[in-house]
Amino acid sequence: MNPILQAQSAHKSIRQYTDKAIDEALLKQLIQCAQGAASSSFIQAYSIIQVSNKDNREKIATLAGGQKWVESAAEFLIICADLTRVEYCSQQQGLGELEGNAEHFIAATTDATFMAQNLMLGAESVGLGAVFIGGIRNDPAHVAELLNLPKQVYPIFGLCLGYPDTQPDLKPRLPVDVILHKDSYDSSRCADDVKTYDAQMQAYYQSRGNNQKMSNWSEQTAAAVQKKKREHMLSFLQDQGFLKC
Repeated sequence: MNPILQAQSAHKSIRQYTDKAIDEALLKQLIQCAQGAASSSFIQAYSIIQVSNKDNREKIATLAGGQKWVESAAEFLIICADLTRVEYCSQQQGLGELEGNAEHFIAATTDATFMAQNLMLGAESVGLGAVFIGGIRNDPAHVAELLNLPKQVYPIFGLCLGYPDTQPDLKPRLPVDVILHKDSYDSSRCADDVKTYDAQMQAYYQSRGNNQKMSNWSEQTAAAVQKKKREHMLSFLQDQGFLKC
């Protein structure tokens, strides 16, 4: 495989880091390269908050559920969907304020996510480790207040970056034949696909070097979605100017 495909298939979430700092010029280069990601209609509807303040990092780590790597990572970035510049352009062109359309929310969220994945991949290509932090959505209003986020901006997730101090085992992903459908969606195979993958993941959890456990993909997935509903998100997003229509 070429280096890009190799890096994509080798991704691991890194939560333990050395004390080595990331050069500021390298960080800016990684962000600049990440901006090469696709953007809906080239609106580039995202911003990044580089959180260096120690107290804020500690507060965010606590809000995220006690994720100490938010504090220990060399850099902690918060990836935001940001429509402020887009709204300014719309007003300047005589087309009025944004109205909280679901389409604009989707465009901004996907723009930011494409860029963030590019940023993670670029960071890993130069020897850095990374992990996304969705836990900031446990209390997004508090995070927004800490970061002074205006209307038309919301924090999607955090990103820890640093030089790895550990190398966890690589998790096997769903087989391509499970996620690839030809011409139309085939619902009939769901049960068999999940059963087969559950067996694979159970074997992985029992055989890995660290943190062995008795579990499978179904158990982990069901818990992830049913115990992290974050029902406050809709009202928070609407308060920030999103998803009003």
